[in-house]
Amino acid sequence: MDKQYWGKQGKNALIFVRWCAFAVIIGVVVGAVGAAFHRALDWAGEMSGAHDWLLYLLPLAGVGIALWYRKMDIPLARGTNFILTSVREDHPVRLRLAPSIFLTSVLTHLCGGSAGREGAAIQLGGSISGNIGHWMRLDDRDSRTITMCGMAAGFAALFGTPLAASVFAMEVISVGVMYYAALFPCVLASVIAHQTALQLGGSTTAFRLAGVPAAVDAVLLLRLVLFGAVCAVLSALVCIVFHRIGHLFSRYIPNQYACIAAGGAAVVAVSLLLGTRDYNGAGMAVIERAVAGEAAYAACFIKLVLTAITIGVGYKGGEIVPVLFIGATFGAAYGGFFGLAPSFAAGLGMVAVFCGVTNSPLTSILLAYELFGGEQLALFALVIAVAYMLSGYYGLYSEQKILYSKMRPQFIDRKTK
Repeated sequence: MDKQYWGKQGKNALIFVRWCAFAVIIGVVVGAVGAAFHRALDWAGEMSGAHDWLLYLLPLAGVGIALWYRKMDIPLARGTNFILTSVREDHPVRLRLAPSIFLTSVLTHLCGGSAGREGAAIQLGGSISGNIGHWMRLDDRDSRTITMCGMAAGFAALFGTPLAASVFAMEVISVGVMYYAALFPCVLASVIAHQTALQLGGSTTAFRLAGVPAAVDAVLLLRLVLFGAVCAVLSALVCIVFHRIGHLFSRYIPNQYACIAAGGAAVVAVSLLLGTRDYNGAGMAVIERAVAGEAAYAACFIKLVLTAITIGVGYKGGEIVPVLFIGATFGAAYGGFFGLAPSFAAGLGMVAVFCGVTNSPLTSILLAYELFGGEQLALFALVIAVAYMLSGYYGLYSEQKILYSKMRPQFIDRKTK
């Protein structure tokens, strides 16, 4: 029996060392690429802000993106869904996806498309790590794990929240089931990717909230539950609009080149009518103002529509920061109706809406900790839990599976709406 025990421990030690090596490789490679991606997107944002005329090129840029994806033989509409499928079903991820995401996301930001970064970084990291796993001739199960490592590393490198990134990669694939075997390599890869990105000029995202209540009473708890319920409704609305707008454009303009150009023209027209560029790009500056307590009542809805058009017709980028934008501006604008300080409500809205659209409650709690420092973390967890439970089976990613009911411990195995 001792021989069997020590034989198993020796085998486990070899597996541990093996995953140490894999995670280090993924962390360094994806961290370096993530840092380069961060710099490229910053440059694109600066150029877009300095040269207003670049916005008028958005329809032409869309046609260029569609042509590029056709030449690369990659479906234009797959995005993050393709990475989720590759983990769950071990579908191969072509290496060409990584440079495609890199270049087309930069082009989208350069010309003022309303898109974020982190979703693109997840695709970038998943593509790179999946191909590294293929080169190392990993079996199906290990290939899935190494792809999750890349997802976590990409998120951590670009957004600077390694804990949330690690859990997100394991939690978002199949709601109700966590891939705990990937915990160690995902955490190690995300920490290394974050540190690599910092050494190469990256940054850590963090905010300081005002108005966080020092004391908790029954009235405050009731207000938070009500606010979480409204965030759940907003989350469902975000998912519905994201899916429906893209379908509407493709239904009435079936040619993908004309469709993406028409979507770009719509973003240009709305931006000109608004007379501001606050809703172009990722919108981090607006999030910072919202966390300071300043937001227009219509800001969250404008960002929702513009991002849904941008991503829905085929432009590249991420959905996560626009979702944080929507949650933050909603909280800052409407938190007062619930008796909450605007800054505090902005923080609650960010993580609650993120949870509602990704169905990732544990990630959302860790995100609240890393973004806001952990003060009254239980209150954030309460709002997140309400948003998760009441947001239904909607989701940003149509390939995400809900394996267990949100209402009871019951296996349901269905895709998000």
